[in-house]
Amino acid sequence: MTALVLDGKHVAKLTEEALRIRVEGLKERSGGRIPVLATVLVGDDPASATYVKMKGNACRRIGMESMAIELPSTLKTNDLLHELETLNNNPDVHGILLQHPVPSQIDERAAFDMIDLSKDVDGVTCLGFGRMAMGEDAYGCATPQGIMRLLGHYEIPLEGKHAVVIGRSPILGKPMAMMLLQANATVTICHSRTQNLADHVRQADIIVGAVGRPEFIRADWVKDGAVVVDAGYHPGGVGDIELTPLLDRVAAYTPVPGGVGPMTINTLIQQTVLSGEKALG
Repeated sequence: MTALVLDGKHVAKLTEEALRIRVEGLKERSGGRIPVLATVLVGDDPASATYVKMKGNACRRIGMESMAIELPSTLKTNDLLHELETLNNNPDVHGILLQHPVPSQIDERAAFDMIDLSKDVDGVTCLGFGRMAMGEDAYGCATPQGIMRLLGHYEIPLEGKHAVVIGRSPILGKPMAMMLLQANATVTICHSRTQNLADHVRQADIIVGAVGRPEFIRADWVKDGAVVVDAGYHPGGVGDIELTPLLDRVAAYTPVPGGVGPMTINTLIQQTVLSGEKALG
């Protein structure tokens, strides 16, 4: 069996071309204004700084603007909430990204939920999650929404399929399960403490690895012909799923890197463009 490669890097590049045209059109219609993504980085974590830089580069590639806000690691929750409120009230900002994780002294959930729903282009607020889960209008969490876009681009059938999501984080595993359910898949949510996890995975037509542990999901748990989506990335270039032994057994898979990662950033940018279009008309 020759597995289909779900190439997120390729799909993101195609989408960027379309987004660049949309931004140019919006700029003409709005008298020179363009969508602006505000990125908020608290502290000096090198990985977080790299991710923020990548998002800024993605903005510039399509003609958008990125507003980088860097705050000290000693910042307190109330100070961060004030910064986010200022961005909420800034009409020139159309999307707000608070880079995860924040320092331990900050109430991350309170900070996420300070972001105005109309600017929650990363899909991290409780209100946004609730609206998405109810099938109402909201920006989806960037990584699971990116996965759904990738599956859609390659026309992977979801309706009636058994999807197993391994992971339950509020910005990946849980929204991923809700999005698959909205697409009429039958969904099982597992996690690192699930008993008989291998038995659950063996039943899956579609597997989403989102547990945050390198190669935690073993290749011999995966049935032939499954669709494998790996949302993890760890040192050494491995994901959450033991992928190499599966390449000639599964129907489709996301490479690591180059699968889910590019779609996360691309979805964030796409949703910021949409927010800008709504605001600037």
